[in-house]
Amino acid sequence: MAIKDWPADQRPREKLLQQGAGILSDAELLAIFLRTGVTGYSAVELARQLLTHFGSLRSLLEADQNDFCQQYGLGPAKFSQLQAVLEMSRRHLESILSRGDALSDAATTKAYLQQQLRAYQHEVFACLFLDNKHRMIAFEELFRGTIDGASVYPREVVKQALAHNAAAVIFSHNHPSGIAEPSQADIAITKRLKSALELVDIRVLDHIIVGDGQTVSLAEIGQL
Repeated sequence: MAIKDWPADQRPREKLLQQGAGILSDAELLAIFLRTGVTGYSAVELARQLLTHFGSLRSLLEADQNDFCQQYGLGPAKFSQLQAVLEMSRRHLESILSRGDALSDAATTKAYLQQQLRAYQHEVFACLFLDNKHRMIAFEELFRGTIDGASVYPREVVKQALAHNAAAVIFSHNHPSGIAEPSQADIAITKRLKSALELVDIRVLDHIIVGDGQTVSLAEIGQL
């Protein structure tokens, strides 16, 4: 049966309009993005097959172009549309942080950092540079590789913070293992960076560890 023949309260688009996007399953959200199914499959059935193949919605969203386009019902046009949607989402979060207080809007800050860092298969250390009202000036990936005292250079961080005329910073890095629990090395380098930045009157507001679907704030757990 085609989706148009389903009861109105079961059609993904109508459900979204009546109850909001949060009520929809991953398959229903993906079906709205796909818009149409293929021969023998409705959009929802196709969406379920794709989620089964990739294992999760996140894995589908992060698939490379070759793997994505090889799947039945997908192709370069859908891949382009998906990348545009993801980029719009990233820019939307960036715009919120540029207008508001990144410290008080912790949920948006974490969501933005997750979006930026979670897909990497190696560790990336990044920094949000903030003005004196804690609005975002810039986001930069500063170092790659294992995050420890040998690979993160306080002098370079101070240099970039001064170049942006930042009044405060929020550090972040990802754990490719998916486990967001901070290591002793994470805590130690954060304290080194905080001490270095204090010398030039720049505040370290937080260091957020990004895992698989979760984040840990060093400030929130009392390790800043």
